[in-house]
Amino acid sequence: MNYKLFGNVLLRVVATFVASALGVIGAGSLGGVAPATAAFVGGILAVAKVIERLSLAFLEDGKLSQNEINAAFQQSVQLKNVKDDSVDSEMKK
Repeated sequence: MNYKLFGNVLLRVVATFVASALGVIGAGSLGGVAPATAAFVGGILAVAKVIERLSLAFLEDGKLSQNEINAAFQQSVQLKNVKDDSVDSEMKK
């Protein structure tokens, strides 16, 4: 396996955990759940969904393409549709 790809997937899993964990803290506090518990459960559930989708894509043909990896992550956390305003695009000008 490509180590650069593995590192990218690992960082994206961490980002998925954080994005999902932060989103459920408020809901957990309304239900009387400790914020740390709500964050942990929300993050773990999101990561489990991503790993399941990656596993299913791998089972199909024994390979994971970049498109399959992207699809697994895009389904777990909805991102805003924004133009590419990254620092890299500014540096190219």
